[in-house]
Amino acid sequence: MIDLFYWPTPNGWKISILLEELAVPYTVHPINISKGDQFAPEFLKIAPNNRMPAIIDQAPADGGASISLFESGAIMQYLARKHGQFYPVDDVRAQAEVDQWLFWQVGGLGPMAGQCHHFRHYAPEKIPYGIERYTNEVSRLYGVLDRRLADREFVAGAYSIADMAIWPWAKLWENQGQDLSTFPHMQRWLEQIAARPAVVKGLAVGEGWREQNPVTDEKARAILFGQKA
Repeated sequence: MIDLFYWPTPNGWKISILLEELAVPYTVHPINISKGDQFAPEFLKIAPNNRMPAIIDQAPADGGASISLFESGAIMQYLARKHGQFYPVDDVRAQAEVDQWLFWQVGGLGPMAGQCHHFRHYAPEKIPYGIERYTNEVSRLYGVLDRRLADREFVAGAYSIADMAIWPWAKLWENQGQDLSTFPHMQRWLEQIAARPAVVKGLAVGEGWREQNPVTDEKARAILFGQKA
């Protein structure tokens, strides 16, 4: 059994989608990031960076004590390795392909798209330089993805955790100020993955929670964007 500490955001969806694809039983523990659940002392023990998602694996493969993990990319590698799916553990070349695109998402697309969302939708004042800077960088990254998908079905050979990591961010292209028609291969890939039953189920976890907890007041904004050491 996996305990999933989660909120319906792109990083949260990565893990709920993977768990559904793996058909692994899991229990969802909501971490309401607009109310500051991510800063609770109990959660800090699991996720010292005060960010969700995080998991606790109550039945590790070695039969020992439970294992807790934070950071979505690390969680995805751990789960895929444990269950021997969506990650080519016995093929060093194929594994390298998946790793580089997984890290491309966690180190590039995710942070850049996140900043794009912030300056376009959450910043208390419109800052044209910030909006242009991150909108343009997301466009560049989508160009990278589109070219990658021009001659292959998925980003790293077979459908993998790399696709599951990238898709939840790429599906929000409209909020990132992008024109999807300029990325036809990415559009095909988005639609193909969206039709997978496990993706539909993973995306539905916590559906409506964000609408019930909008980031509209100063307190919520301070919790999400005003934290210091």
